[in-house]
Amino acid sequence: MRVCAVIVAGGRSSRMGREKALELLRGRTVIDWIITRLSVQTDAIVLNANGDAGRFARLGLSIINDLRGDIGTPLAGLHAALVFAKNNGFDAVLTAPSDAPFLPADLLQKLLASDREAAIAASAGQSHYLTGLWSPALLPAIEDAVQQSRTPRLQDWCRTCSAAIVEWTTMPYDPFFNINTPEELAEAERIAAVFNP
Repeated sequence: MRVCAVIVAGGRSSRMGREKALELLRGRTVIDWIITRLSVQTDAIVLNANGDAGRFARLGLSIINDLRGDIGTPLAGLHAALVFAKNNGFDAVLTAPSDAPFLPADLLQKLLASDREAAIAASAGQSHYLTGLWSPALLPAIEDAVQQSRTPRLQDWCRTCSAAIVEWTTMPYDPFFNINTPEELAEAERIAAVFNP
């Protein structure tokens, strides 16, 4: 099975005030942490990002834009990811946000074990809808969704496609901890220093 990882950097980073993915965490950018986590689990990594692609040029990753820039929701990033996977012969897409540096080493393995067309990561009872495994067979369903006059939220669409919810422990830290503010970046530094995840 060929699996492509797509890192979704579609947010505006409004609470951080600057690009979250490029913030430094123990001397490396947050997105470098994510690439390290995903590169050993998947066959390829691409970045879903809009705007100036030059800000990510040093990563050397292929960049895919949202194909529906008019809807402005994470569903647009997932749609672009599934189109890319289908056009490039991948059997599945593993998506992750660009602000979660501590993704688990068994992310792909546990999501695959659900044996569903869609599987979502969860921790402490909270579903992380942008961290999931998706079959390109879902492309017709997501194309229907993005063409609706009122585009459904990602979590609502996940329910309509009966996505499995796969739970991880939050001990000793939440592997889906994401960085939205300077305070959360400081907490990520503490986690990385203590646990060296």
